Amino acid sequence: MKLLKSLLFAAIASLAFTAALTGSATGQVGRQQGLIDPNIAGEKELLALPHLNATIVKGIMERRPFLSMTELNSFLSQWLKKEQLAELYAKIFVHINLNSATREEIMMIPGVGNRMANEFLEYRPYKTLAQFRREIGKYVNEKEVARLEQYVFVPINLNTASDEDILSIPGSGPRVLREFKEYRPYKNIEQFRREMGKYWNAKEVARLERYVTLN
Repeated sequence: MKLLKSLLFAAIASLAFTAALTGSATGQVGRQQGLIDPNIAGEKELLALPHLNATIVKGIMERRPFLSMTELNSFLSQWLKKEQLAELYAKIFVHINLNSATREEIMMIPGVGNRMANEFLEYRPYKTLAQFRREIGKYVNEKEVARLEQYVFVPINLNTASDEDILSIPGSGPRVLREFKEYRPYKNIEQFRREMGKYWNAKEVARLERYVTLN
């Protein structure tokens, strides 16, 4: 039994490693091209970004997780000008939920104006990232779709999500995968909070909750 568990854990770890390197074809968090998540980034990563000094980085680390891009923008706006924020958001961003993000949050994505924001909103509700790629691909080329994708996510269903979907959540790995699946079926989000609260503090549970749904 111990050998079987060890082999299973190794297989999950291998899957997580592969997903982290290549990005999952079915994962519901956009595949990254170097964009940094402020909720899990290390201090050195943050200090290397344009316009972020030690004081701002300390504030980010003390206040996180930021549960929306609006929260991060509100904090950074105390220190940085609009032009500086625009440059910074090409490097760091809080993923926005394609089905609930405000127009203002969508337009914080570098290069997105009113017309593209309209396209993001028009095709709601999104059920998969593949749908996003298909619909937005009507207006921009594949390279631009891939760039936009790294800023967004579609919440995964806690009861039906594949391993790849779960592992696409930033900061996830074998342990997150195991605990998410162990308590299926979930009857309500309170159950998710209670069960995950056995392993992570309230802030981390709230960060993970952003990426999931029971709908």
